[in-house]
Amino acid sequence: MVKVYSTPTCPWCRKAKEFLDELGVDYEDVDVSADREAAMRMVRATKQMGVPVVEVNGKFVVGFDPNGIKGLLVEEGLL
Repeated sequence: MVKVYSTPTCPWCRKAKEFLDELGVDYEDVDVSADREAAMRMVRATKQMGVPVVEVNGKFVVGFDPNGIKGLLVEEGLL
């Protein structure tokens, strides 16, 4: 399961989602500006308030880090 915690106005969030699209990875887009409960889960899990945050099977990459995202997807057997 892949989730991208994002906001509609965040350019780095768009880049993270475009990167996942290019890799052909399905993901759930979680708009933390509209879902306070999801935002709080993200902050509790990562100790970060910034977006994007990419979650892959309960493991997190904070910020748009293509190498980190791809590495985690490989590690989790999704690529």
